[in-house]
Amino acid sequence: MASFVTEVLANCGKLEKEDLSSKISKMSRKVEDTKEEVCDMINKRYAEFLPNLQGSKELMAQVEEISKEIDSLKDCIVTEVQQNIHVAVAEHAKLKQQLEKNSMIIKMLGHLQEFHNAMEEFTKALPDKKYVDAANQLEQARASVNSLKDWKTSQLPLLSALSSELTVQRETLIYHLGEEWKGLVIWRLPSAKEPAGLQSFINVELKLARSDSTDGESTPSALMRCVLQALAIQGELHNKIKLFSQVLLKFVLRPLVIFPPLSVTVTEQRDEGIVLALECLERSQEERCTPSQVYVKVLLVLRTLQTHLLDVSISGKKLSTILGELIWEDVSQCVIHECLLYSIPTNSSQLEKYNTVIKETEEFEASLKEMQFLRSDSTDLLKYARDVNCHFATKKCKDVIVAARKLMTSKMHNTVKITPDYKLHLPTLDSPASEVKLEATKEEATLENSKQLSAWSLCLPACRISESVQQLMDLALGTLSEAAGSSSYCVLQLFFTVRNIFQLFYDVVPTYHKENLLKFPHLAAIQHNNCMFLAHHLLTLGHRFKAHLPKPHNEGISTFVDMVPGFRKLGAQCFLAQMNIQRAELLERLSTAHNFCNLDDEDHYIAASKAVRQVVHQLKQLGAVWQDVLPVGIYCKAMGTLLNTAITEIIGKIMSLEDISSEDGEHLHTLCQTIIEEGPLVFIPLAEENKKYQEEAPLYVKKWSTFKELVIVLRANLQEIVDRWADGKGPLAFEFSSSEVKNLIRALFQNTERRAAALTKIK
Repeated sequence: MASFVTEVLANCGKLEKEDLSSKISKMSRKVEDTKEEVCDMINKRYAEFLPNLQGSKELMAQVEEISKEIDSLKDCIVTEVQQNIHVAVAEHAKLKQQLEKNSMIIKMLGHLQEFHNAMEEFTKALPDKKYVDAANQLEQARASVNSLKDWKTSQLPLLSALSSELTVQRETLIYHLGEEWKGLVIWRLPSAKEPAGLQSFINVELKLARSDSTDGESTPSALMRCVLQALAIQGELHNKIKLFSQVLLKFVLRPLVIFPPLSVTVTEQRDEGIVLALECLERSQEERCTPSQVYVKVLLVLRTLQTHLLDVSISGKKLSTILGELIWEDVSQCVIHECLLYSIPTNSSQLEKYNTVIKETEEFEASLKEMQFLRSDSTDLLKYARDVNCHFATKKCKDVIVAARKLMTSKMHNTVKITPDYKLHLPTLDSPASEVKLEATKEEATLENSKQLSAWSLCLPACRISESVQQLMDLALGTLSEAAGSSSYCVLQLFFTVRNIFQLFYDVVPTYHKENLLKFPHLAAIQHNNCMFLAHHLLTLGHRFKAHLPKPHNEGISTFVDMVPGFRKLGAQCFLAQMNIQRAELLERLSTAHNFCNLDDEDHYIAASKAVRQVVHQLKQLGAVWQDVLPVGIYCKAMGTLLNTAITEIIGKIMSLEDISSEDGEHLHTLCQTIIEEGPLVFIPLAEENKKYQEEAPLYVKKWSTFKELVIVLRANLQEIVDRWADGKGPLAFEFSSSEVKNLIRALFQNTERRAAALTKIK
């Protein structure tokens, strides 16, 4: 240890006169001598019992002197040696850093050598078409450059040049691989200017290099595999396959799904390899491909690609799997929306046959999994095919709504006659066993009530409705029959679709036909009948099918009764709006009669006569339009209301006259008589019933009797008027008040004693 310290201190040049090591050596010898002497003294003292006090004191003094020398040497080591040790450590660290820097420079030179060797090997491999070796050498060169970039303490001027060289050589390799790819995979595509359609996809071709045969199985050619692996090493394979998948999807797979006449052929040519081409072999009359046709065509394309192109493993992953991940979602969605959607049955009786499509879909996906195009166990395509009940209901509901809307927006004037014995054409449904006893009970109740109810009870009166409304009701019945024979999942959807049909009618028809309903009285009457027809059958529509629906839909919720008041109100509002229009027209015509005053003036009489004739003509025209459309009761009430409006207006104008000359009275009588004669004719739906409806005119015209009394008074003398008053008990008193009769007398007769006497009798 002493020699080490001495060496360190000597190298540092800090000991000036004496060698520390020699001092320590001398001191060690002194200690040993003292030790021997002390031991000898102790031995003599305690073993030989020879007292020697003086010698002991000398030895003690000698020991103390040696101890002082040791302490002095120790202080020297602390003050000088330790300081010099720190300096030595710093110099050692500096030497170590210099050594590490030299080591890194050696490593950098090694990376440069590796880069140079890799580029040399790349240059040799590329002309020989050893693309995999070339790609690996480029990756080795890239790793060397990246290692140089990671050495942050260096600033190599060559680093930028090396990176540029690497980029140039990589682009060269990618170019050669691209050219090889173009020679191995050759597309013949339609011109971009050519319009999209069946003709544009005919003669689309894909040529693939001839494959190698090993053990009777075909695999992609060695050059093909070499190119694909080199692209994968350089990270360009995914982009290349992605572009290939896009062209394949757009020009091959989608057209094969969409166009039934389009087929695919695969031929092997000696010079050109394998040729996959699209052809139109025959003109198919079908609008859509069946699922089996689509599956066969798609599988033929993918099997060809698998055999001659995609049967290559890249990093433990099949190229077919990579392509499948890129195209499967688009292919499955195309098959669903362009094929499976249209193969869904439109009738529940065809649902069992659809199991064939489900099985074909399962086999199609099994084939894709076998070729490793597909890895997922559950796909949207198979899920869609298996959910046929759901899609059937959705498609059925959509078709029903579309058909219903088409009927609602069709012309309303095509009508059919409805008679009291009219019945809906209900589909044949098996009666549930639980309903047998109920039907028997109903028959007994019918027999008991047969004496109380008429055969026409709860029957629609004879009228005309739109043919489209009858078809709409048949559509609703057909949809409900589908619900009765469907699964519980479809029942609710189909049932509420029928409700939506009627709600759609309620919302669409009044809006779509609004102008025509206000413009044409004929259509307003038809709309009234349509609404009443629907309301009538909605009362019992739910009850007719309730027993055939599964629980809980057969326990009272399957009803349409709540919609009945709305339809009745809708029909009434439509017809009342037309009535108000006709009423306004009648009053407008009568307003041109100059209030029926001064009819001795020829112009006034002509205007009044014209107004009356126009009123009668308008009523006759309405009668001709409505009499075969509206039920007889509704027709008579409507015509009676309009006629009552006209005669009420005439009565009011005549009663407001203050002076009626004999000539005016005669003219007024003539005009009013025209209405009395021709007015009841509007109540004649059938010619042979003229008399009957003429006699019943007062039932529908509230002011008819009043009008007839007024006409009588216009030509009567004072005595006849008094006689018809009969002290307030005659027919005149029943229609007019005493003040009205008095005013009428004052207007018709001059002021004489006879008039005064007559007025006194009117009380």
